[in-house]
Amino acid sequence: MSHAEERARRAAQRQLDAYNSREIDDFVAAYHPDVELFDLKTNELQGKGRQHLRDTYGPLFERCEDLNASVTTRSVVGNVAVDFEYVTGLRPEPVHAMAIYEVDHDELITKVWFVVP
Repeated sequence: MSHAEERARRAAQRQLDAYNSREIDDFVAAYHPDVELFDLKTNELQGKGRQHLRDTYGPLFERCEDLNASVTTRSVVGNVAVDFEYVTGLRPEPVHAMAIYEVDHDELITKVWFVVP
């Protein structure tokens, strides 16, 4: 595995661990200050920056006490990690989702593309 692939894998896992523990500071710290978040289906920019993450995920972490995402498959190519996830506690029924993370040399996530039904 290349250094870029190792960084991408670690960054994806770091944010997943923080998501599952609902630790907003650790979660936000996994991302670049200017991170961009996109809807993969529409390629629409959904938000930018750590403050957007804090404003979006902070209330989610407080509201959803049983929130948990488990990776069913993770593939890494270069500096990109692709996670297929099984998410519980977000909605009444579990959700299958996909996230694509682009990671920089500092092991921070710079761009994310989501597919959530």
